[in-house]
Amino acid sequence: MRIKIYILALAMLVATAASAQTLNYENRYNLLVSKVGPAGVGVETLLDKWQAADSTNKQMLSARFEYYFTKSQSEKVVKKAQKKYLGMDPLLSLKDSAGVSVYYYRELFYDDQNFAQALKVADKVADLYPDDIDYRFLKANALVAYEKESPDMASAYLYDLIAENSSRTRPWNYEGKKMDADFFPDAMQEYCRTFYTIGSGVAMNVFFSLSKRLYELYPSQVCFLSNIATYYLVAKDDPKTALKYYNKVLKKAKDDETALRNSYVAASKLKNDKLKEKYRLQLVQYGYVK
Repeated sequence: MRIKIYILALAMLVATAASAQTLNYENRYNLLVSKVGPAGVGVETLLDKWQAADSTNKQMLSARFEYYFTKSQSEKVVKKAQKKYLGMDPLLSLKDSAGVSVYYYRELFYDDQNFAQALKVADKVADLYPDDIDYRFLKANALVAYEKESPDMASAYLYDLIAENSSRTRPWNYEGKKMDADFFPDAMQEYCRTFYTIGSGVAMNVFFSLSKRLYELYPSQVCFLSNIATYYLVAKDDPKTALKYYNKVLKKAKDDETALRNSYVAASKLKNDKLKEKYRLQLVQYGYVK
């Protein structure tokens, strides 16, 4: 019995020492990054030492991902013909020699080698901690940023995540806390909004198809039904079909502000003054306009 107690005490001592060492590396990392940034001078060396001390530490792996992801980035100013690009407003606009407006944007570009290393780390940490959805979001967000107007890999990854979620029996953890059943569809709605904001043809199609699939899985979540309506209103310029879906939203949530406002827009596009007045009065009734 005494031997077992000694072994237990020794194990506790080793664990305490490892925890203190990890905290020391984490503090050193945070201090260094505050001065040089996540991919600055000395960061990789510190991460190598931290990894040698604790190769499966969550914070270390997240920092390693951030190192490669940041290192892969370079910034350029690009010119475009459209007034919005990737959801951004232009830095400035000028007229060319023909008097046509040209818009300038700050855009991030990615080095494939370092970006691939970042994804490799994201996959590793997700494998080590399969219940922590934070690390799935690391990869999803990176793919969205990398692909920009053509989010094919990002959408495929999200579809896989949706399929996995449908078969899960355990709750997800996010930032160290267990999440409730509404967390996942709420998170997916944020991705739908991101694709809508990007606004390209491919991104809008992903916005639509993702929303359609999510509504099939979560019919009580009217945000996905509203997304479908918005796709027809904005991407297809089909206010008649959009109104049909917004009315479905309003049957489930009669005071839904987005559905009411966009129904008013759709009625305006149809030049239907009677419908416009109907939705205007409802907007007043629920206090959205005066």
